[in-house]
Amino acid sequence: MTVAAVLLLGVVAAAGSGLALRPERVRSSAGAVVLAVLLGAAAVLAWQAGEPAEPLGTAGVVAAVLAAASAGGPVTTAVLRAADPAGAGVSGGPADPQVLRGGAWIGVLERLAVAATLLGGFGEGLAVVLAVKGLGRYAELKAPAAAERFIIGTLASALWAAACVGVAVLLRS
Repeated sequence: MTVAAVLLLGVVAAAGSGLALRPERVRSSAGAVVLAVLLGAAAVLAWQAGEPAEPLGTAGVVAAVLAAASAGGPVTTAVLRAADPAGAGVSGGPADPQVLRGGAWIGVLERLAVAATLLGGFGEGLAVVLAVKGLGRYAELKAPAAAERFIIGTLASALWAAACVGVAVLLRS
């Protein structure tokens, strides 16, 4: 079970990297759903697994961090797309990639920092990471679409990283 969970985390990381390389406008939300289902399956397998051997537990942590960093972008994009009011005729909504440019790279760094703080047992680090991100974007958050994209994207990204770390914690316990 432990080997299967680690392998699934590796698949999530690899598939997330593949999806992240595609332009944001052409990414399918179905890919993000598949990533979430695979992560859920890895969590169930990790929960049912026994105590892993040390190298396998370490591999699980590495795979979880890679999954958090690489697959979080497509998942966050799908969440932003789902929250987009464009269907109601509003332009410049949270799914517009022109709002808050550079968010993809910031998101990768954010998810790495979230994963590191959680794995290091420094939960307070989450507040530091999110505060630094908010301060860095403060000037841009005056526009309602930017603020909405920032809040939704940050929460989706951080929750994805926490879920990936959760699987690693299950593997280590």
